[in-house]
Amino acid sequence: MSQTLDIAVIGATGTVGETLVQILEERDFPIGNLHLLASSESAGSSVLFRGRNVRVREVDEFDFSKVQLAFFAAGPAITLSFAARAAAAGCSLIDLSGALPADQAPPVVPEANAQVLAGLKKPFQVSSPSPSATTLAVVLAPLLGLLDLQRVHVVAGLAVSDQGREAVSELARQTAELLNMRPLEPKFFDRQMAFNLLAQVGKADEQGHTLLEKRLVRELRQVMALPLLKISATCIQAPVFFGDSFSVTLQSASAVHLVNINAALDDAPGIERVEAGDYPTPVGDAVGQDVVYVGRVRAGIDDPSELNVWLTSDNVRKGAALNAVQVAELLIKDLL
Repeated sequence: MSQTLDIAVIGATGTVGETLVQILEERDFPIGNLHLLASSESAGSSVLFRGRNVRVREVDEFDFSKVQLAFFAAGPAITLSFAARAAAAGCSLIDLSGALPADQAPPVVPEANAQVLAGLKKPFQVSSPSPSATTLAVVLAPLLGLLDLQRVHVVAGLAVSDQGREAVSELARQTAELLNMRPLEPKFFDRQMAFNLLAQVGKADEQGHTLLEKRLVRELRQVMALPLLKISATCIQAPVFFGDSFSVTLQSASAVHLVNINAALDDAPGIERVEAGDYPTPVGDAVGQDVVYVGRVRAGIDDPSELNVWLTSDNVRKGAALNAVQVAELLIKDLL
């Protein structure tokens, strides 16, 4: 039996796709042939992998029977267009777009709900949740046994890289224009992004909630297996290239014991807790790292059953690409 896998990465020229390829190499994933795929606009470029440039080809023309596993790191439309073709060819997939329903492709965060993989049959279809849901699940998982959790309130300050390479370029361009005293003309964003905060990420529905906020709530409930958990989510756009940050309030039914909370966070995989008196930031701590940083762990000012924490993580690396690769590592024994 072969001890390597032939793999495809769809969306290989995007910020997440390129990082995913990098992590596959860093973690010495057992790859035989690597196929890098993208839209016709990006086909023909190349991505460095194990010392050689791998050419990116059009996904439209790809035969999924050539690979055992495909990472879908492009948008929802691409996943919806090609997931069925991959499954029909016997190719397992890990989707990072959130396009597939949970009963078809359950969202998995290895630090929180790896056990759901045991019940799946080949070809596997698994979702890697949004970076926000992944980050929150990593931190909530070790606390569930200590809290009678009633409600979660999240304010997420998201990096522009959550919206792709074009958003990163737009923030850089706006910053340069403002620093050089030139008139600012927003393009990707509908208003000034540099040196500013935008109160929502994407369009809001009639109730005022964005797709990203609703996805965060849905996926977090699914990963934590708490379908009735009350979650309030507000996602704002921060003028940061990489690294999401979160102010999180957890409401318990009983008093919070900080000694036990801190001990659980210290022992949990995927977490780095910062001691009281200091706090983590995306640029100074999280970017380029494989853990979620946790700081400002404290009870409520006037409510002992309230727990407040500050989180930051690399949205592209830890929140997206690494989580998908970790899921694949758990599936290796069944795919080889």
